[in-house]
Amino acid sequence: MQAIDLTKDSSAEFVDYSRAGAVAIVRLNRPDKLNALAEPMKDRLGLLFELIARDDSIRAVMLCAAGTAFCASGDVTTMGGFTTVSARERLKRAHRMILGLANMEKPVVAAVRGAVAGIGWSLAMACDVVYASETAYFAQVFKNVGVAPDGGGIYFLTQNLGVLKAKELVLSGRKLTAQEAESLGLITRRLPDDALEQEARALTDRLAAGPTYAYGVGKKMFKQMHTPSLEAFLEAEAWAQTTALMSHDHIEGVQAFLEKRKPVFRGT
Repeated sequence: MQAIDLTKDSSAEFVDYSRAGAVAIVRLNRPDKLNALAEPMKDRLGLLFELIARDDSIRAVMLCAAGTAFCASGDVTTMGGFTTVSARERLKRAHRMILGLANMEKPVVAAVRGAVAGIGWSLAMACDVVYASETAYFAQVFKNVGVAPDGGGIYFLTQNLGVLKAKELVLSGRKLTAQEAESLGLITRRLPDDALEQEARALTDRLAAGPTYAYGVGKKMFKQMHTPSLEAFLEAEAWAQTTALMSHDHIEGVQAFLEKRKPVFRGT
């Protein structure tokens, strides 16, 4: 397919796109908010991943972020006041983004540092390789605002860890250091912060020069190993998360976040 000029997308705010030969570089660029995903960012990422997948001149992808954090989850300041319809629409944006990344037949390398939390962690886990800085920490922070994990978080964690350990991370919401994440097999390689992007880019370049058709076929084989499929799981996730977004605990969690206090959950 003919190369697509992705730089002309009018929704480019907070997500940068560039090319370096056969490598596409996608960079979250909202550093003052720790790259928390606003809704336009999800739309932009979903579009980018779909178009990158269709551009035959792109042979590998690097996903990274500006500033000191990769992605501190979704933008909590835009949460609250959901209807069933608006909650589902929000999740569909996230799912388009995750599916576009996870189903891409080209190799994708993530370079992460600082906060890798909530759906930001889902983004990283949807990649094929995760290089993490010594500064990186990982957390399933969804419980803090009274919702279930989204972006396929439970799906990816269970694939990597098994059910028991995945449940512990989801229920506790605790932070994992880069060292612990490496020991659990949740990242590919731990690196000094000043070497992170250089090493990730070098790997992406090597992958782009490799047998990318064979890589794509191999990725499809990995996908066939898991039941249910990511698509089926995300459909169930949409039902569960829509229900959670309607709950008192979610409303209380968002309000507590905005007021910088500990939430008082009541299980309803």
